[in-house]
Amino acid sequence: MATKPLRVLLLSPMAPSPPRFGAQARTHGLLTQLAQHHEITAVILHDDASTPQSSEAAMLSYCKQVHFIRNPHGVAGWRRRLLQLRSWFSRKSYQRMVSMVPELQNRLDEVLTAQRFDVVLVNFPHLAHYRLRQSPRGTPPPVVIIDSHDVHYDLARQISTSAASFGRRLHARLNWKKLRSEEVAAYENAEGVCVCSLADQQRLSKDAPAARTVIIPNAADVDRMQPRSSDPAPEADTVLFFGLLASVPNVDGLLFFIRDIWPRVLAARPAARFIVVGANPAPELRALEASGVTIVGPVDDLRPYLSRAAVVVVPLRLGSGTRLKILESWAMARPVVSTTLGAEGLVSIAGKHLLIADDPAEFSAAVVRILNEPQLATSLGAAGRALVSEAYSWEGTAKSLAAFFQQAVGHRDDSKMREPVRAIE
Repeated sequence: MATKPLRVLLLSPMAPSPPRFGAQARTHGLLTQLAQHHEITAVILHDDASTPQSSEAAMLSYCKQVHFIRNPHGVAGWRRRLLQLRSWFSRKSYQRMVSMVPELQNRLDEVLTAQRFDVVLVNFPHLAHYRLRQSPRGTPPPVVIIDSHDVHYDLARQISTSAASFGRRLHARLNWKKLRSEEVAAYENAEGVCVCSLADQQRLSKDAPAARTVIIPNAADVDRMQPRSSDPAPEADTVLFFGLLASVPNVDGLLFFIRDIWPRVLAARPAARFIVVGANPAPELRALEASGVTIVGPVDDLRPYLSRAAVVVVPLRLGSGTRLKILESWAMARPVVSTTLGAEGLVSIAGKHLLIADDPAEFSAAVVRILNEPQLATSLGAAGRALVSEAYSWEGTAKSLAAFFQQAVGHRDDSKMREPVRAIE
């Protein structure tokens, strides 16, 4: 039985298109697929003044309308540090303070009362405190669904006891319990919560038992991200990492790899080179550019870099959710070496789809093994490509998300049949 098209309003702290890092890729992949059968409008809170110019055309290819609101708190340098310091003495988390923008609420009031929406999809829970259940007079309010991407308060808790810098650990220690309180309240107040993995669902079942969760896994654009005859051939000694280079999990993982693992790889393969691709490299990463390590920065197209890579490494020790860098590497049929946490949440078999190692000696040995054994690299890449094509496409995950939307709307409508509709004046 065909279901009716839904009107969906996306509320996001970033423009998802064009996608340049994992969180953008998830939202872009889901929305471009949803838009084939449903109507999408977006309200974007953005930090960078150039965002409307760089993102509007890409988003209007699948959105009916896009509204951009500049975040006056989206600052860097000493202003960001000052806001973090203020948050230490507040009952609110840093994330809540950053996202409190009256102009955003004003625009949401205008958009939500001008036309009826079935669903408000909130990208990350720290935007869920806005008044979202509004609709034109005499119509039912939208349901609120949160896409959590990861369990951020749990990541903050991990950082508080990690090998991160003292400042980052102190900030996380002072912030994560406030963040947990706000996120749990948001999850339990929403009509639904999307998580990326069973591990995250289990975390929320413990901390937010009233939340109604569904697993909407990360995926890859398996049509675009696939080996092509025009791609460069793999280079026998090239090791690749890619991701947002300002995120704490990526910085921690790269420092771990460059300091503790890479020297062992070089000892076995002196000609090896490590290529790091991603935006906003942290200063501590730039300081470690040395023998065989090159930081490229952001690129418009990852595929040539993935094609050249003999192996992709995911040396993460912090985080939750699932790693799009593994899925996109698989889509391009590249072999992967990951830590156990890096591969968490993905339904895969170690030794068949990727190699798993947590100890520096074991991780370096796994990398060197793939560099030394081209047949193993080919086998792992082919198995990864087959797995992502079968189980991790955006088309399939978007269908699951649309079905979850329909269920939430149906539950709301069933409830409203038993009580009068309350209009928003």
